[in-house]
Amino acid sequence: MFILLPIWFLSWAVLMPLTSVKTSVPPLSGLDMFTFGNIAPDKEARYAGQLILAWIFTFWILWNLKKEMKHFVLTRQFWLMDPRNAACPQANTVLITGVPARFLTEAAITKLFSHLPGGVRKVWLNRDLKDMPEIYDRRLSACNKLESAETSLIGLATKLHNKKLKEAAKAAKKSGKPVDQSSGNGSDDRPLTEPSIGDAEQDITLAEKLVPKEKRPTHRLPAGFMPFALPFIGKKVDTIEWAREEIDKTTKELEERRKVLAQDIAKTSEAPPAETAHPDDDVAEPEEDKEHPSQTYPPLNSAFVLFNKQIAAHLALQSLTHHQPYRMTGKFVNVSPDDIIWSNLNMNPYEARVRKAISWAITAALIIFWAIPVAFVGFVSNIHALCAQYSWLNWICNLPKVVVGIISGILPPVLLAVLMMLLPIVLRLLSKFEGVPQRTGVELSLMTRFFLFQVVHSFLIVTFSSGIIAALPGLLNDPTSIPTILAQNLPQASTFFLTYIILQGLTGVASGFLTIVPLIVYYVKLILLGSTPRSVFGIKYTGRSVQWGTLWPGITLLVVITLSYSVIAPIINGLACASFFLFYLLYKYLFIWQLEQPRSDETGGLFYPKALQHIFVGLYLQQVCLAALFFLAQNDNQKPGAIPEGALMVVLIVITAFFHMILNNSYGPLLHALPLSLAEKLGGLPDTPEQGSVSENDGKEKTAGPSVPAPSQAAKGKATSIEEAEEGGPSDADDADETSLKGLTDDNGPQEFDHPASIEPQRVIWLPRDTLGLGQAEEAAIRERGIDVSTQGAVMNGKGNVDVSSAPPE
Repeated sequence: MFILLPIWFLSWAVLMPLTSVKTSVPPLSGLDMFTFGNIAPDKEARYAGQLILAWIFTFWILWNLKKEMKHFVLTRQFWLMDPRNAACPQANTVLITGVPARFLTEAAITKLFSHLPGGVRKVWLNRDLKDMPEIYDRRLSACNKLESAETSLIGLATKLHNKKLKEAAKAAKKSGKPVDQSSGNGSDDRPLTEPSIGDAEQDITLAEKLVPKEKRPTHRLPAGFMPFALPFIGKKVDTIEWAREEIDKTTKELEERRKVLAQDIAKTSEAPPAETAHPDDDVAEPEEDKEHPSQTYPPLNSAFVLFNKQIAAHLALQSLTHHQPYRMTGKFVNVSPDDIIWSNLNMNPYEARVRKAISWAITAALIIFWAIPVAFVGFVSNIHALCAQYSWLNWICNLPKVVVGIISGILPPVLLAVLMMLLPIVLRLLSKFEGVPQRTGVELSLMTRFFLFQVVHSFLIVTFSSGIIAALPGLLNDPTSIPTILAQNLPQASTFFLTYIILQGLTGVASGFLTIVPLIVYYVKLILLGSTPRSVFGIKYTGRSVQWGTLWPGITLLVVITLSYSVIAPIINGLACASFFLFYLLYKYLFIWQLEQPRSDETGGLFYPKALQHIFVGLYLQQVCLAALFFLAQNDNQKPGAIPEGALMVVLIVITAFFHMILNNSYGPLLHALPLSLAEKLGGLPDTPEQGSVSENDGKEKTAGPSVPAPSQAAKGKATSIEEAEEGGPSDADDADETSLKGLTDDNGPQEFDHPASIEPQRVIWLPRDTLGLGQAEEAAIRERGIDVSTQGAVMNGKGNVDVSSAPPE
């Protein structure tokens, strides 16, 4: 918005009179009078004004891009050094992929990075867990089924009990006898911990007394080899009994496998590198020919390395780690455990590069051929005209008018919306396919892919199709006038984009403030999906998340459109500036009050420099289009009238490309890692050797053990300005004691980067308390099976509705 403000004033003051006063090219009128194409052939001298402003706008934008990149780097460095961030194990941990066999022990990796300041605190080797993740997922699925079935059972019991009370009341009213209220009335007046129905027969449970067996929740198991169940196929089982058995079974299986895993970890904790041979290691050493102990869960080619000092993690990120190509080149810092795509951690480096090439080839094909289904949607929307033109489609027009109206009016926008919803899903799958190890990395990749799609389909195709279609009659009648006709008609496509930007700035912002769709979705989810305490808590108290990979391209597309037409159709500048101001108000409101971002989705602003790169796309398109229009422009003698202007635009393209390259080369290395010059400003552990780290004088490797980190003496505080940041800024002494690594509660060090299947306990079954006491009875029955369960903070009222007053018990 601030970049566009002077462009708006200058372009309206200079370019709008330049293209509309005492010049006219029939049949241009209305808004088309303020476009490049309205300069008459005998007014070719006015092209100099377009050229000068193009140069001014370009240098103004480039200066702002450099300023923004500089500000971003400083802001990101502040965030990285912030004591609250530096204290997290993620900030001091590096994920390394493509690790060769000789380094697949804790001791080998610890020794490799022992030269870095502070040394290594702990190493996690990613292992081939075989069926453990599947068992873990089975247990989680069984927990979900048990919660849902138990809550359904309690709700059904409440409704049946209320029904009996109503029937008893009617019968008493007919007989004239008073109604006995001793059995309860289904209201919320009874204490939630006191059952209302006594169970005289000990062999009959409260659930059996309240709910007939045939009405208990059931489901079908998958038949044979099928991965999922189908209606009327497969064995029908009682969901509650099956889920309890499944949780008990999977928990025991996981415990057995975790014991074996612990033994395998112990084998490699102090083993020398030679004892871990691996077929992927290209450099075979004599020690690797020896027999090595077989492991049930052998290490794979990736590892998490936790350093004692944050600067060591960033030095490891920037270092050349291995002497073989593609070995240990995939390194990622600030990795959150919840952000990891575990299935992508064992990909061979060569396989990953082949997959990346395939992924981008498919993306390019999608961008090109996605026009086919979109064209089909347009075909359906124009079915009336096509029926009249093609006889074989007459049967459609003979359908009832209501059906034809649905086909032509409702079906096309629905199909188009579905297509646009499917595309990000497909692009995300392609990003995962290429082996990106982080979900945030997938979103960053999606941002680039989706932006390319938007530029091609929403801008380039519309621009050229609009201009060429408008010029088509003239091209057919007089082919020799192609340059003149194209120069006059291509700018006319700006009218569509003027409408598009107004639509986005007004209706888009208005709908964003109104949030009518999220409000409707909230109540629909609460009614249809709010069946368990956990789902109710998620719906009521979990804020809306942000899909950065699709949010950014929609905004940067507007920037590209605006810059591309900023000189060709200057009226767009004012409309875009107003729209971006409204977007600023909208997203400031949303991010403060409605949207939230979990710690696992935090990238430290890495989407922003990508968005700045998108601005260059708008500059290049603007300059290429202007150069083409200058070369196509003809004077009143039907000869090229703006060759010098076109040549100078080519020079401007070269200058922009050179600046783009310099900007990336200068700031690119600073985007991800902290430089060594900031080491003294970082909080961390003392310079004395830590337990579990390896110094150069040790002569042997040590296993990582627990240690107590000391508070930082140089924690970097927030600076009040960019200049203060460059000078070092003030330190925040109050936060210095927060820089010790948090989460180190386990005797063997932190467990943040172990696979969930290897460490996560059984999720607590969360049931609601109810007026009949069935929830408490089921809680006791589940606990007898050794399953963790709780009714804390969840209540079902007399109508069978669930509400929560606290977070899930785990």
